[in-house]
Amino acid sequence: MKIAIIGGAGIRVPLLVTGLAQSDLRITEIVLYDIDRERLNIIAGLASQLSNGVIVRAALSPEHAVDGASFVITSIRVGGETQRARDEAIAIAHDVIGQETVGPAGFAMAVRTIPPMIDYGRLVAQRAPRAWMINFTNPVSIVTQAVHQHTAARVIGICDTPMELFEDAAHAVGLPADVCSFDYFGLNHLGWLRDVVFEGEGQLHRIWDDDEKLMAVYRSPLFEPEMLRRLKLLPSEYLYYYYRTETALENIKRAGFGRGELVEKLTSEFFRSAGSPEKLTDLYIAYLARRDSSYMQVETASPPRVKPSWSELSGYDRIAYFTIRAIAMNRGDKFPLNVANRGTLPFLADDDSIEAMCRVVDTGPQPIAVPDVPEVARTLIERVKIYERATINAALTGKTPDLVDALALNPLVPSNDVAKELVTEYFG
Repeated sequence: MKIAIIGGAGIRVPLLVTGLAQSDLRITEIVLYDIDRERLNIIAGLASQLSNGVIVRAALSPEHAVDGASFVITSIRVGGETQRARDEAIAIAHDVIGQETVGPAGFAMAVRTIPPMIDYGRLVAQRAPRAWMINFTNPVSIVTQAVHQHTAARVIGICDTPMELFEDAAHAVGLPADVCSFDYFGLNHLGWLRDVVFEGEGQLHRIWDDDEKLMAVYRSPLFEPEMLRRLKLLPSEYLYYYYRTETALENIKRAGFGRGELVEKLTSEFFRSAGSPEKLTDLYIAYLARRDSSYMQVETASPPRVKPSWSELSGYDRIAYFTIRAIAMNRGDKFPLNVANRGTLPFLADDDSIEAMCRVVDTGPQPIAVPDVPEVARTLIERVKIYERATINAALTGKTPDLVDALALNPLVPSNDVAKELVTEYFG
């Protein structure tokens, strides 16, 4: 089995290669492609050290990477971490949440990313029509929908955020996640866990009145127990930006920088230090630890995060492995993926991208029916999906009025005037 990774110079690629190479998948080679040749050579060298004997090589073109692949993983970042930091800083300067997947910075990232990702989708459909395109590229919901709607690629969007929530919620009710099932629905970075089910019975009712256990569901201090009790839902962590917008913005402004700036510094330091191949693995492990511990630290003004020792199912590499294995081995495993709606959420269009529990077999993911979605969640899902559709259109037309109209639909953007100012700064 050949696996291609487009965006192969990405900083998490060695972690992904390690997970795949050490798995029970029969991988013959992993081929990396990226437009940044200098960084690609560094990452390919590091990935080779960690590949457990699986051949890892860098391709000179996306065609060479894709040809003959069974799976094509896409994880690109147009403009790199420098562009992310700039986009977030512009939003913050306008007193709007700056975050790479939500709000104006997420919009700017989507607009820059959709055209090249559609090109890659068309390339995969042409050169490897039977391959599955596994998309990590953010914002996952918008990008996956654009590729699905405008190419013939068999695309699936993946994210490890829901699996982390599942693990933590199961642990809060005293159960291992791998013996539970989960009632989950929404869009990527806009999802809710309604219940943890064990032996046919829901379990979350046991913790709604327990402040300590509700707080333990999240690895950062995100939501007040009283709010969770009112919702009777556990929001995924990115809903922090919608439910506690003012607090998040206040914390970012107090810190004087967003996480994008912090990640840019860490990543630049790593590549500057990457000239010593014998120390590269140690440098990489230290980098990942620093980066992971900073997750949502600025926005919540909290101490560095520590991954629990019992966490086994979540992680960038794990969700990719689960998806590829379930398809390659026709396993029928169930976990959350970003797929075409096709009636799963009846209030959305069939070709809208949703994030839902799926049964995954050799013909691909099959979304599992979702019971009636509570109005408090449905309203926000509908509003964000209207924004996402408009963003895809604006990214393809490139017209300033379309860009302004789309950004003004974002729930985190306060007015059309602010949207105009942001579009001017983002796109000149």
